[in-house]
Parts: sequence; structure tokens; C-alpha cells
Amino acid sequence: TFERVEFNDPLWVLYSSGTTGKPKAITHSHGGMLLEHLKYLHFHNDVKPGERFFWYSTTGWMMWNFVHASWLAGATIVLYEGSPSYPGLHTLWEFAEHAKINHFGTSAPFIVACMKSDLEVRSKFKLSSLRSIGSTGSPLPPEAFSYIYNHVSDTVWLCSMSGGTDVCTAFVGGNPILEVRKGEIQCRALGCALEVWSETGQPLPVGEIGEMVITKPMPCMPIFFWNDPDGKKYFSAYFDYFSGIWRHGDWVKLSKNKGLVILGRSDATLNRHGIRIGTAEIYSSVQKVSEIRDALVVNLELNGGRHFMPLFVVMTEGCTLDDNIKEKIIRQLKQDYTSRHVPDQIIEVPDIPYTISGKKLEAPVKKILLGMSEEKVSSKDALKNPEALSYFKTWAEKYINHL
Repeated sequence: TFERVEFNDPLWVLYSSGTTGKPKAITHSHGGMLLEHLKYLHFHNDVKPGERFFWYSTTGWMMWNFVHASWLAGATIVLYEGSPSYPGLHTLWEFAEHAKINHFGTSAPFIVACMKSDLEVRSKFKLSSLRSIGSTGSPLPPEAFSYIYNHVSDTVWLCSMSGGTDVCTAFVGGNPILEVRKGEIQCRALGCALEVWSETGQPLPVGEIGEMVITKPMPCMPIFFWNDPDGKKYFSAYFDYFSGIWRHGDWVKLSKNKGLVILGRSDATLNRHGIRIGTAEIYSSVQKVSEIRDALVVNLELNGGRHFMPLFVVMTEGCTLDDNIKEKIIRQLKQDYTSRHVPDQIIEVPDIPYTISGKKLEAPVKKILLGMSEEKVSSKDALKNPEALSYFKTWAEKYINHL
């Protein structure tokens, strides 16, 4: 039995990942979500009737909802329950072979983990059914593009995308009729009036880095936040930085090929001696150091106009941070970028805190290091490993006052 509802009637409440604070209760509409998912799955993902569509996700991530949109294209949903890395990183690729998956969706950290482990996929698994590999969750570094084409498939379509729970889709993503360029997302999505603006609200030309803004309504945007009757939380989340214009909080630049590069969250941007640095630049360089498994960087504004930029690293199994590895990190950063990308201090930590949807908690860690409590900057229910935040609180109590 089906009940007819209005276009803007609430469909579902999705909770934002919690990278910038406590999750937002984002409510989408029936009609808006239907239009958006019809558009993206058909035009940007090129999903066809009878194909098998897979995206590794949990029910706490918007990609779980996005996967269901493949039904709109007449595809079959393929689900996987379990860890993507147990008993090893080969598990999902083996699953892709067994299930004859046509569209394989995953996260950028998973691809980077496979790359850092030198996982040889192409020679071990028969992926003849595979048409596309989708990546989202965080920026995909250029080296990961090379890894996919050299070690997974030289014929697959790698379609990196970036969006959010805010719209349960992508602002920028794949395009089956454009070239794939290393380190770039192919294009702005249809129906998404995305521009790059300066801090003063001026549109920026190709090649310049600025705030991602959406200047016109998309097919699907939140109709309201749950339990926000006057709309204050909704307005402050998107529209108060540039009055009446959606500011998403990502740092982005347009390429001469009309592609895009996402450089991380703008609220986690590193302002280094007057130069703005995207955290994705730091991670792209540090991940080349084989002894480093993961990293998190923040920039702290201290009294007297001083700045302190620590880089926290998780070591690969069997490795310990020493002066030689620190020097390797510094050399790599200088080689790839500039001396201003070099942190003031490199610190080994047991773990990096992530949301359930796989995003690093850069902004909450920064706030904790500046003295805010864990309870005020994050919700433990939104975190995959909430215990990881405790180390940063302990480190701050011991060292911050001495800076």
C-alpha cells in the first residue's frame, strides 16, 4: 500500500559526520531526493539496467542511502557486511570478482591503504565485469589514481566524487564522456551552480584556491534540520558566512580542464605565515613515506599572533618515529611543496580519530588542543574510535601551555 505525499514532505533524517562538531539532523524531501538520485546515477555514474552496483558503507553513512538510488537505474544492489580489511585488504577485491560487480564504490582511505600496502589486484583477481571505481569520503591523492590504473585495472573508469550528507549526493563527480585526469574530480554536477569564492565573496578564476559555494538551489537540499523550528541552526550552518549563499566548508580550485581539486575542509585550513595550505596537500605528501600509516595536521593560533603547526602520525606496524623518519617527512614535504608545509613538530600517536563515515576530526582535534572539552566539540556516538581523542587532550594538557 502506498500513500501519496507532497514533493517537499520529509523522506529521512540523515546525521552529518561530525567532523566540525556535533552531528546535524539533516532532513531531505521525497521529490528532491528522487530527482537528485535519478540525475546522478544515470548521468554521472552511468549505471545501466541489469548492472551490479556496490559501495562499501555502513548504515551510518549517507552512501548507504545513495546505494539505494541504483534501483532507480534498474541496477542490482550488492551489499557486504564486515570489515573491508579483514582478513586482509584483498577481501573486497576478491568479493568484487566473486559478485561480478560492475560499479565498485569505496573510500579514498581504502584505496590509499591498498596503495601503501603494495596490493597487487590486477594479477590476482579477474575483474572483467568492473566498469567503474567510485571514490569519496576525502580527497583522493594523485598517486592513488596511478595505483588504480597500474595495479587494479588500466581500463576501469575511476570516478572520484565529493558531496555530503547535506545533499546525500555529490556536488562534483564523474562524467563518462570526459577524460580522467590524475588528482582531479572530472566536473561539477548537473544542476549544481558551484563557484570558487574568496574570503570577501568574490568569484575566483581557474587555478586559484577558495571557498566552495553553491549560488543556486540544487535538485535536493535540506528542507530543514530536525528540531530546528525557526531555522536558525540551518541558516547558521550554510548561509551566514556569505549572506544567503551556501558555503559548504570545502577548500577547492577549478582546473583549466574544468575539473576540480578538493584540498580539504576550509575550517581546517592551515594558515601558515600568511599562506593558506590545504590539509590534503600535507597528507598527499606524508603518505609517500612508507613508515607512516596515517597522519593528522592542524594549525593552532596562539597568543601574541604566534602559530604552531603540529603533525601527528601513526606508524606502520614495526616502525617507531625517530629522527631519520622525521627527516624523511620533512624532505618529502619540501620536495613536493615548500618549506612552509613543514610542521613545527612531528608527534607519534597511537591512533587518529575518525567519524563513522571515515572522515578525520581535524577541527575537533584543533579545538581540543586549544582547550575545549571533548564533549563540546564532538559526539562519541558519531565516532568510529572515540578513544583516539583522549590522547590529544592529554597531549594538550602537557605541552600547550609551554608553547
